[in-house]
Amino acid sequence: MDDLERRLRADVAGEVAFDDYTRHLFSRDASMYAIRPAGVVFPRDADDVAAAVAAARDHEVPVVPRGAGTSLAGQTVGAGLVLDLSRHLTRITDLDPESRTATVQLGVVQDQLNRAAAPHGLMFGPDTSTSNRATLGGMIGNNSAGSGSVRYGMTIDHVRSLDVVLSDATTARLGPVGEDELARRGRAATLEGALYRELPALVQAHRDAIEKGFPAFWRRATGYRLDRLAGPPPFDLAKFVVGAEGTLVVGTSAVVDLVPKPQHTVIAVGHFTSTQAAIAATEDALACDPAAVELMDRTILDLSRERIEYASLGTILEGDPDALLFVSFSGDDEADLLGRLRKLSTLWRRHGHGYHTLEAVTAQQQASLLKVRKSSLGLLMAASTGANRPLAFVEDTAVDPRHLPEYTARFAEILERHQLRAGFYGHCSVGCLHIRPFVDLTKPGQVETMRAVAEEVKDLVTAFGGVNSSEHGDGLARSEFNREIFGDELYEAMREVKRLFDPHGILNPGKIVDAPPMTDNLRDPALPEPGPLRTKLSFEVVGGMRAAADRCMNIGLCRKSATGAMCPSYMATLREEDSTRGRANALVKALSEPDPRAALGDERLHEVLDACLMCKACKSECPLGVDMAALKSEALAQRHEVHGTPLRSRVFGAIRTLNRLGAATAPLSNVPAKVPAVRRLLERRLGITAARPLPRFERARLGAWFRRRRTTPRPAPLGEILFLADSFTTYSEPAVGRAAVELLERAGYAVRLVTRGCCGRSSLSKGLVDDARRKAGALVGLLAASEAPIVGCEPSCVLTLRDETLSLLPDDPAARAVAGRVRQVEEVLTEAIDAGRLTLDSGTWPAGRRILFHGHCHQKAEVGTAATVGLLRRIPGAEVAELDAGCCGMAGSFGFEAEHYALSMTVGQDRLFPAVRAEPASTVVAATGVSCRQQIAHGTTRQALHPLELVRAVLSEPAS
Repeated sequence: MDDLERRLRADVAGEVAFDDYTRHLFSRDASMYAIRPAGVVFPRDADDVAAAVAAARDHEVPVVPRGAGTSLAGQTVGAGLVLDLSRHLTRITDLDPESRTATVQLGVVQDQLNRAAAPHGLMFGPDTSTSNRATLGGMIGNNSAGSGSVRYGMTIDHVRSLDVVLSDATTARLGPVGEDELARRGRAATLEGALYRELPALVQAHRDAIEKGFPAFWRRATGYRLDRLAGPPPFDLAKFVVGAEGTLVVGTSAVVDLVPKPQHTVIAVGHFTSTQAAIAATEDALACDPAAVELMDRTILDLSRERIEYASLGTILEGDPDALLFVSFSGDDEADLLGRLRKLSTLWRRHGHGYHTLEAVTAQQQASLLKVRKSSLGLLMAASTGANRPLAFVEDTAVDPRHLPEYTARFAEILERHQLRAGFYGHCSVGCLHIRPFVDLTKPGQVETMRAVAEEVKDLVTAFGGVNSSEHGDGLARSEFNREIFGDELYEAMREVKRLFDPHGILNPGKIVDAPPMTDNLRDPALPEPGPLRTKLSFEVVGGMRAAADRCMNIGLCRKSATGAMCPSYMATLREEDSTRGRANALVKALSEPDPRAALGDERLHEVLDACLMCKACKSECPLGVDMAALKSEALAQRHEVHGTPLRSRVFGAIRTLNRLGAATAPLSNVPAKVPAVRRLLERRLGITAARPLPRFERARLGAWFRRRRTTPRPAPLGEILFLADSFTTYSEPAVGRAAVELLERAGYAVRLVTRGCCGRSSLSKGLVDDARRKAGALVGLLAASEAPIVGCEPSCVLTLRDETLSLLPDDPAARAVAGRVRQVEEVLTEAIDAGRLTLDSGTWPAGRRILFHGHCHQKAEVGTAATVGLLRRIPGAEVAELDAGCCGMAGSFGFEAEHYALSMTVGQDRLFPAVRAEPASTVVAATGVSCRQQIAHGTTRQALHPLELVRAVLSEPAS
C-alpha cells in the first residue's frame, strides 16, 4: 500500500488519503455493510480517474467508484481504492435547451442539475427521494428511478452517452452506434475494440436465455442489461453499463436527456385506516393517469410528528390515519389536473376507499407533504433503538401494481411469521414498496432470520413475476441470488460480460456476479463492544456516547447543499469528513477503540471535528437526530483531559466576564480593537483573526438602564416574567434588551431582569463542560426561585436552558422545571398582540416595506422560527421573507478564530450574503442571533436588527 500511495501522490492532482480515519469514513455507505478500503482518491478530472485506475491495476488493488455514498445495498463499499467523484467532478459543462440535453461530470448532484435546467423549463426525469445529494454517477451506477418513474422511466432511459475509464485505464466514449461504426470500432486492437467485437457474439450465443431469463416486470435495476443489447439497433454500450454498479467501467461524464418540467402539480392525499386499505386504492389512482402514487404508513407518520422539521404535516391531516396515499398529477393544464384530482376523489368515495381526501393544490399546501415523503427513509431510520434498525435487504422489490394488494399481504405474513415489524412506504404506481424490517444483527439468530426472510421474499417476488432489485440495485445485499433469479446460462453470460470488460477483476468486484454471501461484511456485528468511558455529558437516553454517534446510518442528508441549514461546513468544502455523517463515523471509530478516552484525544479525530460549527442543525434536520454539537463538546472535553485546555478556549469560555469588563471600561476598551498592532498580537497569541471587527462594548449596560429608568411600577396583570439578560444583550447590544423589556411591560408583565449568572453556552462550545455545569447550576438556582415564565433575546443562551442544561444536570429536578418554563419572547409578544394587549401602529411602517429575516441556527433546531416570523408579520404593512440560508457562518467564536475565518466567510457566501446584497436599500434585514448580525454587517456592510427592535419601533404609543 505504501508503493500505491506514493504512485498516486505522484500521478494524481487530486487529494490522496490513506490514513485510518479516512479509510474508516469510506468503509460505509447507507447500507448495512462495512468494508475498510485500502485508501481514497479524490480525482479532480478524468485524467486523475485514469491515473488512479492505472495505479490500482498495476498494484492489483480493486477500484470502488463512489458518489454520495447513499447506496442502500452496499455498492460503494469494498476493500480496494475508493474513487470519490463527488468532491471535484461537479461541473455542468453544457446545457442545451434546444436539444434538451445536459453534459455533466458524474459528481453533479441531481438537484444541482435541476436548478440549472429550471430557467429553461426543463428537469432531469428520474426523481429520487435523495435528489438533494444523489450524484448523477450514483444514479447511473444503480439505474435509479423514483416516484415519477411511471411517467419518466429510469435513469437508463435518459442517458445518451458516457465518457468512461476502462479497466486497463484507457478512456472511451460510449453511446449508440450503427452497424458500420460497430464493425469499425471492433477492428481496434484495444480493450474497447474487444468490447465492440465480442459483445455482439456473446449476445447472439445466449439470445434465448436473454429473452427468457429476465424478470417480466419492466422496472429493473438488476444484473447486466443484455436485454438492451439484444434489442433492435443501435448497439448502445452507454445504456448497457447503466446499472452496472461500477463493475464494468468508471464513468466520468455523461450526456443526459432533460424533460419538460410540468408547470403545475396537484396532490390528492387519501386517508386510510390500514396500509392494506391504502394499497387497495391504488387501482383507482392509476386509472386517473397520475404522475406518482406514494404510500406512507403509520410508522413514518408518527415519526414525522415527533420532529420539528416535519411536524407541520400532522397539522393538515384529518383525524389519525393509519396510512396515507399521495397521488400526484403534474402537467401544464391546471384545470385538467384538478379535474383528474376530483375524479379520483369521486372514485374513492364510490368504491369506499379511505375516509378523507385532502386536496393540496398550492405549493404552500404541498410543502410539508413533499418534505416528509422525501424523508421517509430517514424518518424510518429514526425509529432505531441501539442496533435494532430497519435494514435494507428486502426493500427494493417490485411487482405489477395489480398484484400489489395480494403481494404485500403475503409479504406481511412472512414478517409476522418471523416476528419482525417493518415500515411500509414507496411507489405504489410502479409496484415498488420499500419495506424495511427492524432487525438487531448483534443478537443471536438475527442474521439467520434476516437471511431466511430475504430468501422467502425473493421467492415470493419471483412467483409474482416481479423483480428483486427495482431501483436500488444488487450490491452486496442481493447479488448472491442473481444466479437463481436469472438461471445458470444467463448468469454465466453475465460473468462473461464481467470478464470481457474487466479481465483482471479490479472494478468493484463482488457486485452483480461472483458476490459473497449477503451475510458477510455486516457492519453492526463487526463493531467491538465499546471500551469504558465516563462522559461529562449524559448520553444515557440513547445508550451512551458511541450509540449517540452510531445512530447515523449514512443516508447522507447532511451532504445536501443549497437548502436548509445542515451541514454548513460540508456545503462549503464538499468533504465527507466535514459532513455530520463523516464526523459521526469518525467518533464511532474512536469510541470503538479499547481505550476510547485516549482515542478521543487523537489529533486526526479533532481535524475531522474541527470544522463543525456546532450549529445544531443536525439535531433537527437529520432524521435520526444525530446531535453533533453535544458530541463535539464531549470530545473536546475528553481531549482537554488528555492534552490540557488551550488558552483561547478559556478566554472564549469566560465571555461574560470579558464583556462585563469591556462594558465597565468603555469607551477605552473599544480602542484596542482599532489598533492594527494590537489585532496582530491577538492573532499571533490567541488566534483571534485581525480580519474581523471585534464587538463594540456599551457603557450604558442593560442592567444599569433597568435600575434607573423609573420609580413608579407599571401595572402587570399577567404577573412576573423573567428576562434572561445574556452576555451580549447586557454589554454590547443593550438596545435589544431595552426593546424587549418595554414590549413585555406593555404586554402586561412585570419584568424581572436576571443579570447575574451565565447559561454556560460559551464554555460548552469549547469543551469546558465542568465549567459549563457550574454556570448552569448557578443559573438554574437563580431561576428556580420563581415559577414565572423565562424569556430572552439571544436564542443560543435561552435555549441552552431547554437542552444542554438537562444534559449537564440530568438528575436535577430544578433544571427540568426551569427548562419547562422557557418560552420564546416572540411567542409571548404575539399572544399579547392577538389579545389586544399590545397594539402596533398601522401608520408607522411604510406599506409593503420588506423585512428579510434570518433565523438563528439553535432557534431552528430547538423550536423553529415560526414564532419570530409570525411576530414580524403582525407589523402592519410589513412584507416578511424568511431566508433559507442555513448557518450564517459565524457560530459564536468560530468566525473570530483565525484558522476558521475563511471557512466562516465561505459559509456566509453560500446563500446569506448574496441574498442580503440582492435586497434594495429599503429592505430591513432582521436576525435573532448576535453572531448573525455581526456576520451580516461584516460580509455585506448591511446593518441587521433584532426583530424586537422593529416591533418596538411601531408601538402605537411610546413606552415609558
